[in-house]
Formats: sequence, structure tokens, C-alpha cells
Amino acid sequence: MAHAGVRAGLAACALLVLLAGCDSPWSDDDDRIETARDFPPADRPVAPVGATKWSTEEARDRVNEAEDIMDSSGVRPGMTVADIGAGDGYYTVRLAARVDAGGRVLAQDIQPEVIERLADRVARERLDNVSLKLGAVDDPRLPQNSFDRVFMVHMYHEIGEPYAFLWRLRPALRQGGQVIVVDGDRPIEKHGTPFRLLVCEFEAVGYKLLSYDDKQTAGGYLARFVPAGQRPEPGAIKVCENP
Repeated sequence: MAHAGVRAGLAACALLVLLAGCDSPWSDDDDRIETARDFPPADRPVAPVGATKWSTEEARDRVNEAEDIMDSSGVRPGMTVADIGAGDGYYTVRLAARVDAGGRVLAQDIQPEVIERLADRVARERLDNVSLKLGAVDDPRLPQNSFDRVFMVHMYHEIGEPYAFLWRLRPALRQGGQVIVVDGDRPIEKHGTPFRLLVCEFEAVGYKLLSYDDKQTAGGYLARFVPAGQRPEPGAIKVCENP
């Protein structure tokens, strides 16, 4: 595809997602968005959405962060992966290279201005296997039965409605698909997610922990989850206590 054609197509895509709007995170029960009210609110704070990157790309590459995380997650050519909370696209562009022309990457974020910037980068770097998606605080809005891996890197602590979000994420996984979380084992108000709380919230909506790896070069840990059993009804989800 020609560079101009890619850029025009992505500009149109960005316009469409901007017109779709974006929900705002809730601060208490009265402010919760309508589409999340069938689910219990999380019994914990939610970190404010901060910068779109936690370190420079050069510094992250010096410690081989993305390559190490992708290796540990089993990302291979031909896979279809999602980068949730893609930000400036550090993982998006590296995932695109790893899955190669036979694979696909869906880069998602809840901030329209971030999607716009990332669209420019995708066009500039001619990443023909990358698509963009505007998500919501309670719904990643991913197509069903589509993904081998779903990445959430340094963003889980910013999800305002974790039970609704994870519940709606699960159908997007293919057979054998995994959710990959990279975060810091520290309080949410310090922009991390205590590991015990992470596992509890995933288990509450029908996932099980597949593996845990210490990844200090990536700022914390890597946890892999897979669907397990039936999804509970939203009203039956048991809320986890914040440790």
C-alpha cells in the first residue's frame, strides 16, 4: 500500500473513532457509566491516566524490554495480538515486527488524541499490519474470537471498571489465547497493581493464572492469564478486597 494511501485510510479511521466518543472514568457509584452498572464497582482506587509512556523507548530497548516480554509471552509470526492502552505505540510497533506480515496487531486506547498520534506513527512507519481502535473504560471493544495474545502493559491500574472490562474482554480470545499483564507490584495510587489483587480480579470473572515472571527490566512483573470455566453472571461476581 502506498504511503499516501495508508495515511488517508488511517486519517479516516481516526475520524470515525473520534466521532464514537469516549467514556470518562468514574470516581464514585453515582458517577459510574451506565454500561457498567450491571457489574460491581471495584473496591479500590483507580490510578489517574497519566503519561502515555513510563520511560523512553531508547531506555526500554537498552534493557531489551519488549523482546523479553514478547519472548516470555510466546508471540510468534502470524499471530493476531491486541495492545490495550497502546499509548505512543512502543509495544505496537514491536509487536507488528514480531508477528510479521502474516499477523495482525490491533492498537487500542481510550483517549482519542492518543489514537490520532498513533495513527500518524503507524502511517509514518508504514505498519500495514496494524489497525486502531477506540476503547472504553468498561469495554475494550475487541472483536470476538480474534486474538492469540492481548497485552496490557503498565495500564491495568488505570482501568476504572475492571470487572466489566475483563468480562467483556474474554470472548475476544481465540482457543489458546492469553491475556498478558505487565505492571508493578505496588499500590494502585503509585501506578501499580498488587499482584494478589490482580489475580483475584481476573479469577472473579473467569480466568486463571497461567504463569508469573519477575520482570524488573520492564518495571515489575509479567502475568499470563487464560479463560477458565464459565463466565459468571455480572451480578454474581465477587468483589476483591484491596490488600
